Amino acid sequence: MIKFNKVFVLDGENFSDFNGLCNEFSNVVLSGKYKWNGSLDAFNDILFGGFGDIEVEEEYTIFWRNSVKSKIDLGYGEKIIILNEMLKNCHPSNEEKVIKEIRDAKMNIGSTIFNWVEEIILDNKNITLILE
Repeated sequence: MIKFNKVFVLDGENFSDFNGLCNEFSNVVLSGKYKWNGSLDAFNDILFGGFGDIEVEEEYTIFWRNSVKSKIDLGYGEKIIILNEMLKNCHPSNEEKVIKEIRDAKMNIGSTIFNWVEEIILDNKNITLILE
């Protein structure tokens, strides 16, 4: 018997910011059973399985439609917004690092939010990511 991997389709047309991605991911990949709150550490844990309809270490595919739009929407501008939120709540010992990241993002230096999310997905060997 041939076993097919589950396929989850994220659509960049359904969101335009990081919070929207979190909602799309929660609705599609987690089947609305859990809510991803935006923590990247939690995202990595969720991708491993045991949440929504994904079993632990289950192999599956994430098909990301309109990923070019998402690359723009989750680019440096969105990173600056997210980092400014982080700055409000971060430990004083981390403030300098976050401020530097904000400066870099304003100069389009470093990773974007899209890059962060993509990298976390690609680091999970049980997931195939297809960008359209």
